[in-house]
Amino acid sequence: MATPSFFLLLLLLHLSSKFDFARSDPDPLQDFCVADQKASTSSFFNGIPCINPNLATVDHFKTSALSLPGNTKSNRFGFSVTLTNPQNLPGINTLGLTLARIDLDPRGLVPLHSHPRASEVTICLIGQMVVGFVDTSNRVFTKKIGPGESFVFPKGLLHFMYNEDFKKSAVAVSGLNSQNPGAQLSALAAFTSKPEIPQEVLKKSFQISECEIAHIRKSLGG
Repeated sequence: MATPSFFLLLLLLHLSSKFDFARSDPDPLQDFCVADQKASTSSFFNGIPCINPNLATVDHFKTSALSLPGNTKSNRFGFSVTLTNPQNLPGINTLGLTLARIDLDPRGLVPLHSHPRASEVTICLIGQMVVGFVDTSNRVFTKKIGPGESFVFPKGLLHFMYNEDFKKSAVAVSGLNSQNPGAQLSALAAFTSKPEIPQEVLKKSFQISECEIAHIRKSLGG
């Protein structure tokens, strides 16, 4: 006679066959869903409403958003990330994709951060950069990549990109498997959050003093 554990196993196997747990975004229900840029932003959707498919044109699927360098002087790390989105590329809506251009000044850094809803593959176009991620057992996987070389960052793991050249800038393009991958910079999340994380939490978490916390917050603009 089958035991309750056997039936539970059958149920789990059945559910695993019905759902793709590795997929970041839901499958679209049509060929495309060109974003309606005039739709009300006061409504809450898991995505953006579509225009009538009969009104779609080829220009909805093209963008020049990544053609120009970003402003690397807007932060103290010397990097810029320019993203595609349904505003500058309406045809990408619901496809579960985001493209990003990364510009790095000489000695520029995309600091440790994570994307909670997406994995990322980065292709170096110009210059060289040191890239890497940290897995959940605190192992670091790092590599220097040059033009034409790629590197993958698994979903949700801390990772970075660093241009160690003193004179030359670097440029890369990334693809992420979510329309809204999210990005959380570790240092900013810890030390510039509003309201602030209690000092005792930071002291014990990082084994630092109140003076060091104040110095880091000031350095990061918190």
